[in-house]
Amino acid sequence: MNPWNAEDLQFDEHTFSGIARLFPLPDVVLYPHVVQPLHIFEERYRELTADALAGDRLIALAMLSPGWEPDYPSRPAVEPIACLGKIITQHKFEDGRYNLLLLGLRRVRIIHEISPPRAYRQATVELIPEQDVEVESSEHRRLRKALVKGFKQGLATADAPPGLEHLLEETLPLGALTDLVAFALKLPAPLKQQLLAEPNAVTRATLLVAAMRGGNLPTKPFPPPFSTN
Repeated sequence: MNPWNAEDLQFDEHTFSGIARLFPLPDVVLYPHVVQPLHIFEERYRELTADALAGDRLIALAMLSPGWEPDYPSRPAVEPIACLGKIITQHKFEDGRYNLLLLGLRRVRIIHEISPPRAYRQATVELIPEQDVEVESSEHRRLRKALVKGFKQGLATADAPPGLEHLLEETLPLGALTDLVAFALKLPAPLKQQLLAEPNAVTRATLLVAAMRGGNLPTKPFPPPFSTN
């Protein structure tokens, strides 16, 4: 994998074209603030990746709507809220496949799809601003404590990457912490999508804390393995 630098992590919403390459997947939900490994092997997504790398490096990861299976080779419906991500590092294999690390940047709403002369899908999207980003309140602190406690209970110490403990104890914004925990836990796909679609940090954290208290949620390997298209 090629290393990344600080510029790779930057996103200027004022220069964003509003057009995103769509990468639909059945059970992978990307959130802002996290990094998703992707393994790209289908020809249409190799083309998408090549175009992204030659341009703004942006890809919108969207979850396929239920009932996608019969129409997968074509253009099955996707959920209306996706996550815009940026390729921060990549490796191209000799046979044309790619391994990517995609950094989640912003929640986006898909407005309508474009019919491009390409094998992959594109859409006009609008950025969804994060809500409830005011100075932290007692409610923020209560939710933060519950999120950190539940996450640490669910994540085996042996699986914790170096520095994660320190990161969780730092004062991450509540929305960023919620996204990190939601990404790490093995949640049902509809709940993962519901959390992505909720722009309010307190509401999102409340939903996740309730889910964590409602049952023992297993964690995914952290960091996650490469997902295949």
